[in-house]
This record gives sequence, C-alpha cells and structure tokens, in this order.
Amino acid sequence: MLVQAILKSKGSGGVETVEPTATVSQAAKILAEKRIGTVVISEDGGLTASGILSERDIVRELAASGSGCLDKPVSSYMTKQLVTASQQDSVESILSQMTEGRFRHMPVLEDGKLVGIVTLGDAVKAQLSELAMEKDALEGMIMGH
Repeated sequence: MLVQAILKSKGSGGVETVEPTATVSQAAKILAEKRIGTVVISEDGGLTASGILSERDIVRELAASGSGCLDKPVSSYMTKQLVTASQQDSVESILSQMTEGRFRHMPVLEDGKLVGIVTLGDAVKAQLSELAMEKDALEGMIMGH
C-alpha cells in the first residue's frame, strides 16, 4: 500500500500549520482544540514545511525550562530536519523510518509542497487493513470461493 492511499482514506482535513513566529502556547492550543499530536511550521500558510512541533517537543521543553517556553516562538523548539514522505512511498517504508527515528508524524510532500501528514497510527491502520484483506482472500481460496 502507498502513502497516497492513506491520504485518500483520511479525506481532505488538511494539515494544521502555524507560522514560525507563533508562540508555543498558541501551538499547544491548536493541538488541544483539534485533538492532534503535531503542527507543521510553515512560513507561507501551509504550502511548504520548514519544521514540525509535537506534543512531545512541548512537554520536553516544559520539563527542561519551565512554563516560560510557552511565550517563545515555535521556531525555537521545532524539529528543523524534517523526515518527509512522498505519496508514492510504501507504508512499510514510512513505518520503518518512523520506528527507527522514534517519531509519530511524517509530512507528505510532492514537488516540495505540503500535501498531507501521515501518522504512525494511520500507517498501522493501513497495514492491518491490508493484512485483513489478504487473510480474507487466502481463506476464500482455501474454501474454494
């Protein structure tokens, strides 16, 4: 299965983005309101991705430096070295990258443009769905259907 199938199944919800100058507090509010785990940092309103900020990033900084970090820009804490996917990447490939890199969210880019985001949960769900279809097909072949 390819990343494009995951994005298609997710629908057109889009990707939540904030500008690099947004405060960590503003980003945390979006995360809480939307019940999501990450926001993409974009200087141009979501066309490109310059970084990513996760719940984990915020919690780690709160533990390290206290609540003062909430008033600082997300650009101070975002992950700048993005690991991204394309729509043609396989689910197995992105699962491997996420597991090895110990992260749960991967922006999807096409021609340098942000087209979606895939989570570890999305990838696992896709894999489980594919396994279920294979199981059903094998059972059908065994039963002679």
